[in-house]
Amino acid sequence: MLFIALVLFWRLHVPNPSLFMTKPITAPRPNRTLSPGGVLVWRIVQALVWLIGMSIFICLIFYPKVGLIALWNVLIPVAPALLVVEGGLWRNVCPLAIINLFPRHLNLSKKKIMSASLQAKLQLVAIIALFIIVPLRHLIFNTNGEATAILLFTATVVSVSMGFVYDWKSGWCNSLCPVHPVEKLYGGNTLFSMPNAHCDQCINCSVPCPDSTPNLHPSSSKKTVYNHFSGLLTIGGLPGFIWGYFQVPDQSGAINYQNLFTDFEMPVLGLCITLGLYLLLKRLVNKKSERALINCFAAAGVSCYYWFRIPALLGFSKFSNDVVLLNLKNTVPQWSIFIITVLTTLFFFWWLVFRKRNHKSWVIRPEFAKEAKHNKVLKVSLQQGS
Repeated sequence: MLFIALVLFWRLHVPNPSLFMTKPITAPRPNRTLSPGGVLVWRIVQALVWLIGMSIFICLIFYPKVGLIALWNVLIPVAPALLVVEGGLWRNVCPLAIINLFPRHLNLSKKKIMSASLQAKLQLVAIIALFIIVPLRHLIFNTNGEATAILLFTATVVSVSMGFVYDWKSGWCNSLCPVHPVEKLYGGNTLFSMPNAHCDQCINCSVPCPDSTPNLHPSSSKKTVYNHFSGLLTIGGLPGFIWGYFQVPDQSGAINYQNLFTDFEMPVLGLCITLGLYLLLKRLVNKKSERALINCFAAAGVSCYYWFRIPALLGFSKFSNDVVLLNLKNTVPQWSIFIITVLTTLFFFWWLVFRKRNHKSWVIRPEFAKEAKHNKVLKVSLQQGS
């Protein structure tokens, strides 16, 4: 927390106004759709990623030890860094997004547009669901392959069901997905805009569109009180929540009130502390500097995750029952792991706080549906005239 305060002080007092001046948020130029060859390439990539996800799911049932390592010790540790550097890639290949959009690609969806009010409510549900599911990893999901498979299966059923009703990503990816709040917090300064591998036309199913709004963050939309509270919980609460999660070891045995209290005590305490700190600092900074404050908390969250996760994966966890991906405890000195964690922290603070915002969105917005219809009619007219 002291480090956050020092970084924020530096950002708010260095005489370089360009750090805080923001350009108007405008979407990238539309009318950029993938060629048939590009679509085929992305479908192949999506199929491969989906097969990897399905393989992990099968392993969770029949080879739980392998499945748990693949999910919690390989896939999940890579995800936060990917969201920071290139969130558009994740948005294009997320296995649940592929399942959710399957009905839309097959023209089986009812194509309803979810109201902004309902989306806001579901976004609040999503961050609360994240705060419930993550601590339960210590009690259930880190050690029980079948329970984790049920969790993933439930998420899959919900996502595909919403895909049959709501158009494009409005029903799951932009609303109820528990990962979406983290995407918005970490993905505010993406490396470059990826082609949109899902939407072939923009129908404004979500406003603002998370995929095509440059430098999006959890408080970008404040249309309702639900947007306001979900933004506060994500920005202010997530760093402390992550810290608290890593203060609790995995547990075994029966699920009871005492174990549940142990699992949730530290994450909730950490959430309340950093949320209170964020609310305090938010009152002290001006509107132009609010984005710098959000970036500091985003960097603190992802840095805190890797500060604890990297040593645990390499055999230097403070808990003896943590699963190790590659045990280097008897191979390299502990100070070398400390240097790695310091470097990752410096990298994320540089990327999210000090690096100049490039005003890029996760993916390139395709042409709007009305424009596509107009262009198609115009093209036919020109062909008939010739």
